[in-house]
Amino acid sequence: MKEKNWKASTLVIGTLIGAAVGALSAFVLIKRAEAEQTQPKLTAGEGVQMGLSVLGLLRLISGHGSD
Repeated sequence: MKEKNWKASTLVIGTLIGAAVGALSAFVLIKRAEAEQTQPKLTAGEGVQMGLSVLGLLRLISGHGSD
């Protein structure tokens, strides 16, 4: 029974952290747009850069704890 419990806990914690990071990213994007007095928008280059950063982070997390 404990095996299911740690899996569920890991999923819930990961989901909460992902939601918090997403909300913080949106907040920063909005603040930047307000400072520049424009509507928030991402260029294609910024989108690709963010996507690659997320993939790098996921790769780092998935390799954590292995040799």
